Amino acid sequence: MKSLLFFSHNQKKIAEVKQIFNNSFLKINSLKELKKIKEPKENGKTFAENAKIKSLFGFKIFNIPCFADDSGICVNALRNKPGIYSKRFLRSFKTKNEAFKYIISATIKKNDNRAFFNTTICMSLNINQHIFFVGKISGTISDKPKGSNGFGYDPIFIPSGFSKTFAEMSNQKKNLLSHRMIAIKKMESFLIN
Repeated sequence: MKSLLFFSHNQKKIAEVKQIFNNSFLKINSLKELKKIKEPKENGKTFAENAKIKSLFGFKIFNIPCFADDSGICVNALRNKPGIYSKRFLRSFKTKNEAFKYIISATIKKNDNRAFFNTTICMSLNINQHIFFVGKISGTISDKPKGSNGFGYDPIFIPSGFSKTFAEMSNQKKNLLSHRMIAIKKMESFLIN
């Protein structure tokens, strides 16, 4: 297999995935490059179900191997929410900073700032063959948003062993240790073997 379709409309996520695969044997195509198509409704109950919905949808349209991911932040003080609803949770507030304040205040109230990011990739090789790769990174929620790089919850997530949020790190540094990188490296290893 020389190329895969990454089924996503999220331009920042596409850029991140392409940067991770930059020196790879694999060519990554995105929807923007192939065809403008609406993404299917993500109505799964898990990261894996949502990733499969998207990758299978992409395979059925283009009839080529396709992968998609579903990612989110899980905050202990919110009983591992927003989880699979991370994107919708952010959009439910007027601004990202309001969402961040809500999360930060919950971690202070519960005296528990632990959190983790999860990425689950589903690679659909055909209609019946779906392979899953999971990447997780643990960390904490910062006391305030910091940094301007990245996207989503990056300004409030500090990975374990570091003192900076993902948004304070360069994209290259973040991509070396992110949840998405972990899942992608597992997929790449599978494809090599």
